[in-house]
Amino acid sequence: MSIIDAFNDYFEIIPANTDALKQEVYKLRYQVYCLEKGFLEPRANGLEYDEYDTRSSHYLIRHRETDCYMATTRLVLPDKQDLQKLFPMEAYNQIDNVERLKTIRRANLAELSRFCVSKQFRRRAHERDLLVTNDVDESRYSPREKASSAHLTLALFACAIRMSSEHNIHYWYAIMEPALKRVFSTLGVHFVEMGPPATSVHYYGIRSPYTIKVDDLLNDTAEKDLDYWKMLTDNGRF
Repeated sequence: MSIIDAFNDYFEIIPANTDALKQEVYKLRYQVYCLEKGFLEPRANGLEYDEYDTRSSHYLIRHRETDCYMATTRLVLPDKQDLQKLFPMEAYNQIDNVERLKTIRRANLAELSRFCVSKQFRRRAHERDLLVTNDVDESRYSPREKASSAHLTLALFACAIRMSSEHNIHYWYAIMEPALKRVFSTLGVHFVEMGPPATSVHYYGIRSPYTIKVDDLLNDTAEKDLDYWKMLTDNGRF
């Protein structure tokens, strides 16, 4: 059985395109960013959101058996009324790789962010401090389900590919800690550094700014493992 078929047996990728589903996004982010990680001060309403959410596209990943949302990510989209309006990465980080920026049309650029997985799927000791993971609590799930959950990180990239297809996005910005970049590298995903690492209160520790061309990501992933490419593109649909 392929990665995508096995994953779909246990999980569902869902566009958060209603107010109710966006509330689920904000609740999961509250759980991870406010309660588990302590990056942000908890709000009384139990939701985590910011000023960029109004210009963002959101996706969720649902665990079918428990009907719980296990992971989420968003793309901060270009402001159609003002293409020069800053993305979070531009507002809070030093961008040195100006030559690469000259090749990117802002209408086709978005920022990948709020990339996180519920703590139920971040159980290994060396991964508990990450926002994503490639493993799951061994005591709660079957071996086949555990194998499928190992691809939650890949599935979040699949969400971003779908959002990119829906909004004509060809390039991503991203802010990452070194450990997260290493996780992505194991999937064949290689981001281009755009500036020096820095400590930022807006990004909760030492982070570096990166960019990647979506086509390059897909080509590199296909070279690494064709099953990864099928997962990202839903067997070539996106």
